[in-house]
Amino acid sequence: MRFSPCRLSTRAVLGGLVFATLSALTAEAPASQPAAGPLTTLAERSGFKQTGRYAEVQALCLAFARRYPRQVRCERFGRTPEGRPMQVLVVTRSGALSPADAARRHLPVTLVQGGIHAGEIDGKDAGFLALRQILDGEAGAGVLDHQVLLFVPVFNVDGHERFGAWNRPNQRGPEAMGWRTTGQNLNLNRDYAKADAPEMQAMLALVQRWDPLATVDLHVTDGAQFEHDVAIQVEPLHSGDEGLRDAGRALRDGVIAALSVQGSLPLPFYPSLRVEDDPASGFVDSVSPPRFSTGYFAWRNRYAMLVETHSWKDYPTRVRITRNTVLAVLDQVARHGAGWRAAADAADQRALKLGGQDVTLDWTASAQQRLIDFRGYAYTRTASDISGALMTRYDETSPQVWQVPMRDDLQPRAVVVAPRGGYLVAPAHAAAVAAKLGQHGIASKVLGVALAAGPLQVFRASQTQFAARSFEGHQALTLTGEWSTEQRTVPAGSLFVPIAQPRARLVMALLEPAAPDALVRWGWFNNAFEQKEYMEPYVAEDVARTQLAADPQVAAQFRQKLAEDPAFAASPEQRLAFFERRHPSWDDRFNLYPVLRTEAVPAR
Repeated sequence: MRFSPCRLSTRAVLGGLVFATLSALTAEAPASQPAAGPLTTLAERSGFKQTGRYAEVQALCLAFARRYPRQVRCERFGRTPEGRPMQVLVVTRSGALSPADAARRHLPVTLVQGGIHAGEIDGKDAGFLALRQILDGEAGAGVLDHQVLLFVPVFNVDGHERFGAWNRPNQRGPEAMGWRTTGQNLNLNRDYAKADAPEMQAMLALVQRWDPLATVDLHVTDGAQFEHDVAIQVEPLHSGDEGLRDAGRALRDGVIAALSVQGSLPLPFYPSLRVEDDPASGFVDSVSPPRFSTGYFAWRNRYAMLVETHSWKDYPTRVRITRNTVLAVLDQVARHGAGWRAAADAADQRALKLGGQDVTLDWTASAQQRLIDFRGYAYTRTASDISGALMTRYDETSPQVWQVPMRDDLQPRAVVVAPRGGYLVAPAHAAAVAAKLGQHGIASKVLGVALAAGPLQVFRASQTQFAARSFEGHQALTLTGEWSTEQRTVPAGSLFVPIAQPRARLVMALLEPAAPDALVRWGWFNNAFEQKEYMEPYVAEDVARTQLAADPQVAAQFRQKLAEDPAFAASPEQRLAFFERRHPSWDDRFNLYPVLRTEAVPAR
């Protein structure tokens, strides 16, 4: 394991001691103590056995604002499909309690969100605890003097209120918790790019208003049993603008160093086993696509941190570690935020000149691997008489260092040259695409007049495969093909999306077919890849004979295809399609992506 050393501030160490003392004191406090008084949560009052319902979040949001009117503002930033308010606490000692104030003073903004998966609710209770300790001067001295904290205790509010004791069967505490998905059964941490959920659209609007420099997404992982208690991932580190990667690494390593000093065993990667339930298989690192929080913000030239406490640790332990992580992040941003903000602004300026450059849209771990020492437990793998499968059983009384392979050599999997002008969306899709791009703060404009025929890049799919089952309410599409230049006219009403804008990378993430979370891959344009008109076989037979007789070159190509391609020769459908594609009745728009690329900015 590689951990970068970093000197921990005195206030971070003292903060850990304060939490330990507070836990001991509050464990015996009566659970009926009113939250509005000492600003405690049900979690604290129950000794971290329970977590409160959403009414507690609403009450605490208002109570913090009343107690600290100069430092805290309680705001509603959205409403869920089931009608519940989405609350955010705006917290700072700088006096900049509005986006305009923060922007004018160039203050870094840090967004900390809990409960995107509402069963993984550590962030809510840890965040309220950290916030109270900061405002009372018990921890984090000075961290909010020159930055703004946006604290969203629960992102997935409707899921939070689907409350039950067994909503997280793989997790140790609290006694009951919320549900993973929203009231519409959407997984918000698969929704950043496509932004289907009203909750996500509200979150993106909040992001647009405040433009957070760093976003921290608080989770609890599942998986194997081991000693490591938290995983910290940050992007940009591999992805995004290269000029931001050193800062991304510094943010990750600074937080990991702080947690290590406080007794944690943090990991710099998500502990995903290469073979499920087989610790000997080792781990594979990855770069999250922009459907995930960690992947999304890198495409906006901002920093994102994924925090995953380990589900096999008990709730008091997980809340303590999450609280320590929040304080460590705020400390890092307080120390380095001005420089990181300047770096992000510079990345925005570089994005204006992204056209013509190679842009990596997807990454994969190569076959290269190395052995690492991993703090696990002794385990056995035996066949189950219930399922018949090999089952891994751990002995938590016997810590054991695993020497296992680690694949963390991440290499580009899809690289595309950015268009110099931008993208043109067909009029039939212009309004919907413009609305979706607008949710991400991406600029576009509708062309009032048609553009004369000229060279444009078109994408025709050579192969398509619709997913056999729905995923997040979409029938995903896998497609292969390449951009090629054709003479095309552009009708009035088409949408022009310029590449020269700060969100240029995000434009490509949504509109390039090779991007893993492109709208086309989420099924937005599936109708374009469905054949709507066809030729009956008896008609195609006559068409084929006519073409063979009239064009010796077609006849030669047909004979060559028969000789070289056994699958083609054995398929009546493919043989007739050979001639159908050469007939005037063939649909020129079939398998044509209704988005073009242009090397020039339209004059009008």
